[in-house]
Amino acid sequence: MSILEYSISDHIALIKLNRPEARNALNPEMVVRLADAFKDARDNEDVRVIVLTGEGSTFCAGADLGELIPIISGAKEPKDEWDERVAENRNLIFEALLRDFDTEKPVIAAVQGHAIAGGLEILQGTDIRVAGPDLKFGVQEVKWAIFPGGGSTVRMPRQMPYAKAMELLLTGDLILSDEAKEIGFLNYVVPADEVLNKAMEIARKIAANGPIAVKAIRASVRACSGVEEKEALKIETKHANPVFATEDAREGPRAFMEKRKPVYKGK
Repeated sequence: MSILEYSISDHIALIKLNRPEARNALNPEMVVRLADAFKDARDNEDVRVIVLTGEGSTFCAGADLGELIPIISGAKEPKDEWDERVAENRNLIFEALLRDFDTEKPVIAAVQGHAIAGGLEILQGTDIRVAGPDLKFGVQEVKWAIFPGGGSTVRMPRQMPYAKAMELLLTGDLILSDEAKEIGFLNYVVPADEVLNKAMEIARKIAANGPIAVKAIRASVRACSGVEEKEALKIETKHANPVFATEDAREGPRAFMEKRKPVYKGK
């Protein structure tokens, strides 16, 4: 069985980290497969939403210190095709962490295990997050005198209160699911056996909407983040105007008037 499962159904791409015996740590093969899956989902016109989850008690423990880091640092010679691809393109790790790569489509995280270090950094690249109870969240790199370079010093203060982000970044402490939801980092905390179902429920709602509008709204929100309001409104207009010229934008109001379900084609 593959250490990463990837499937597409009803416009939803489901990506599952499947290396539970290693807490879904990112070794070279996982990095390559994950980066490739994100790229395929971005480029596949049938995909409208991405759901990311992990098998086992840990969503993702971050980089595999024994397998990935030696390849990135050059301390270890590549032994297979996965090692070689990472050695040739070290930016693949940041693509797998959704740091230097944009899926252009919404990513929903179904968190069924602890998300620590690189696991939390992947979550920061997602748009909507559903988690089980009593899970641990945080980045602990500072405890080992290293830097959480997967985007945490940029994204955490934007995605949760500044003071709380600084506390977590500088102490390396972990918080539980309920607190993560309370500070706005998670959308939902549900019973463990309902996490994936809840994520898929949200995915189906998004997939039923106009795909061009969904992509444009997401792109506008991201492009406007941290931008002064007057300039941000100009950016919003640039994303909004093309949407109104699409076939889907004519189909939506027409379906509303005819009291039927719209049929969107992404055109």
